[in-house]
Amino acid sequence: MRIHSSCQSAIQSCLEDRTFAVARLYNSEKTMSIHIHDCHEIYFSISGGKQFLIDNRVYEFGPGDIFFINQFESHYLSRVDQMTHERIVISVHPEYLKRCSTPQTDLSCCFTRRDTPFGHRITLSEVEKNRFLYYVHKLSERKDFGQDVLDQTAFLELMTYLNRIFISYCDRGADVNPGESGAPSRSHHAQVDEILSYVNQHLSESLTIPILASQFYLSSSYLCKIFKDETGTTINRYITAKRISRAKVLLAEGRSVAETSVLCGFGDYSSFLKAFTKIVGISPKKYASYEH
Repeated sequence: MRIHSSCQSAIQSCLEDRTFAVARLYNSEKTMSIHIHDCHEIYFSISGGKQFLIDNRVYEFGPGDIFFINQFESHYLSRVDQMTHERIVISVHPEYLKRCSTPQTDLSCCFTRRDTPFGHRITLSEVEKNRFLYYVHKLSERKDFGQDVLDQTAFLELMTYLNRIFISYCDRGADVNPGESGAPSRSHHAQVDEILSYVNQHLSESLTIPILASQFYLSSSYLCKIFKDETGTTINRYITAKRISRAKVLLAEGRSVAETSVLCGFGDYSSFLKAFTKIVGISPKKYASYEH
């Protein structure tokens, strides 16, 4: 199978083949702005690191940290340090995982379970890190007979292994040491935490910068500054990404496009159509016609 050198091309390949795709990335690729897409994502940091924004949580990360991001969660690599940041990103189509799962083994568990003390991130031990890379290296770009079958086998072994690690962390519960488990570090600015929480609870309402500034007794310029400093993205971009994420859920549940537009806080259908198509890549009507 092809090992991509671009996150965008890996995502596109995953969506077209409806299976999985792997990208190995370095600092040379421009990081994507805050985004959501119709596939799950495994993000593993080999070297370097800094800060990751996933939904309303800010995570500090470094070598050995791995993130599990489901298809409806907005995410953004907000800050990267100056050293080479090598990472592996695996895009996984949700339907493929469903087909490969059994009643006893849900391979999507690490993407869908969120009642954990460590959120989206765990830190692999040296043994776990080497095992992860072992499975990734088994994915070959050779085109020998049966290589596609071997690639799928290696991928399923990897997903089984990662879910076992994830479940072991869940079973440890409150005993997990935040300093060792990779538990997410909250935003250093309490005001930004409150703003993120407010936005997520009022997506159907008007969320302009002046309204938010008034809600939190801040000037518009100061509000924008602290939000960008803490999250690495702008308020408007974050709000739009969250609204589109919510829209995808509603459309998948069978809501009409018009109703979804209103429930997600878009002032008019035209704005909703433009924003949804730009982020998701297809119109909301076409997205709603797909089976989910």
